[in-house]
Amino acid sequence: MTKLWTVSRGPIVASEIDIQKADAINVLLACPIGILPARPGDPIRPFAVGLFEEIRPLLKPGVGMTTLRRAVAAFVHSKRYYFASAQPNSVRHDLDGRPLEALSEDDRMTAQNRFLGLKQKAIGGERNSEPSSPSPSSTSGATKSEQIRASLLGRGKMQHTSSISS
Repeated sequence: MTKLWTVSRGPIVASEIDIQKADAINVLLACPIGILPARPGDPIRPFAVGLFEEIRPLLKPGVGMTTLRRAVAAFVHSKRYYFASAQPNSVRHDLDGRPLEALSEDDRMTAQNRFLGLKQKAIGGERNSEPSSPSPSSTSGATKSEQIRASLLGRGKMQHTSSISS
């Protein structure tokens, strides 16, 4: 088991993608919520337990609950959110972004492990995305767009794409 981090990296700040995820949440709501970062460089603040139940009543009419859940999940299951939550000094915040309570050691450890898992997955993905030389079997048969479509649809390996999926 990994040891809980004891050295803080300071406030973990939002990147452009974090802002896009925050904006995706705010666009679904009648008014923006203060806990979300508004621009790159703003801190990412861990949510208070049960905060989704406070966000839910702010949903614009006609917007589905599932849409809100997915938008919030995209934000809180991100690498930077987990990194912010794993810090030794991490604190949960209310809807307006005010600090409430320190994260428990268990919650910090969970966030740390998820951060490290996402980081490792990203490193593995970079290695797997290196171009390989095409084999004769991959140049005939399915077109590149068909190969991509099959991959996105989760159909596994196609007959003519064995070198691409390895």
